[in-house]
Amino acid sequence: MFESSPSEGLVIGVDIGGTKIAAGLVDSAGNIHHQIRTPMVASDGAASGMAAVVSAIDSVSARTWENSATRGSIRGVGICCPGPLDPNTGVVINPPNLPCWRNFALAAELSQIYRVPVKLDNDANAAALAEALWGTGRGYRNVFYATVGTGIGTGIVFDGRIYHGRTGAAAEGGHVSIDYRGPRCGCGKPGCIEVLASGPAIAKRARARLLAEPGRGSAILDLVGGDREAVTSEAVGQAFAGGDALAREILDQTVDFLSLWLGNMIDLLEPDVIIMGGGVAAILRPFFAGIRDRLPACCVNSRCQEIPLLAACYGADSGIAGGAALTSEAMVRV
Repeated sequence: MFESSPSEGLVIGVDIGGTKIAAGLVDSAGNIHHQIRTPMVASDGAASGMAAVVSAIDSVSARTWENSATRGSIRGVGICCPGPLDPNTGVVINPPNLPCWRNFALAAELSQIYRVPVKLDNDANAAALAEALWGTGRGYRNVFYATVGTGIGTGIVFDGRIYHGRTGAAAEGGHVSIDYRGPRCGCGKPGCIEVLASGPAIAKRARARLLAEPGRGSAILDLVGGDREAVTSEAVGQAFAGGDALAREILDQTVDFLSLWLGNMIDLLEPDVIIMGGGVAAILRPFFAGIRDRLPACCVNSRCQEIPLLAACYGADSGIAGGAALTSEAMVRV
């Protein structure tokens, strides 16, 4: 059991996914001092899922006892995981990637074990808060954050607080449609930005181009041993980095989609900064200036190019930092 010590300000951030749990010890400035990754068996029942989370937290908290200055000083636990969930009650509702939990009061269960505050939110919201408090968004009042990877998730931070909407279901920006006649997204809607610009969408577009233009040489196929079905967005990104023309065309189309979508977000929210993270965002960093150049054609807002488009700070550690941000001293001070 932890003993609260406000003077130290240490918290544990936990990132729960369908196959792994990442947990880390984070200080009040957002520095991650120690982290671990352990397996998560999401189909093995509620008790098994809970035991995996407790094991990860215990492993990280044990490190505080190795240093007399931090011994027993954990003052909170922050959890981020896929939704749907209720950030107000700390209940995991029914995430498709976590079938072990249905209407499961995860925050309350953990709070009973560790006797410290436990906060729960979805991964994009939590990552947005971490970037706003400690990362690329520090110093900006209103932040729009997008993680572009296997899916597209977004978080909105106004005045240092996550915007949840009426029921906690706000900021599902990845499921904003930009083409009502577009391909059907996994959520059921047509033309969501996720089904057009995520990693799987890029890979699908690349496979289609390779099939339609079999005589055109491309490094993409070389990177996957000639197996068109093995093409991934990472392979497209590697080919682009090597100067491949087809890879550039595929990514240019992705940038067109993202520019239109971000133009909509600017017209709706006019944030002070836009931050992009995730694996696909990393591939697209050389295109950030191109997105900015496209914005005037995608926005009513005549000052859209004044809004910085920046790369996220935390990268693969965004879940740990995000979880920690939910219970950080910095959040309390805002």
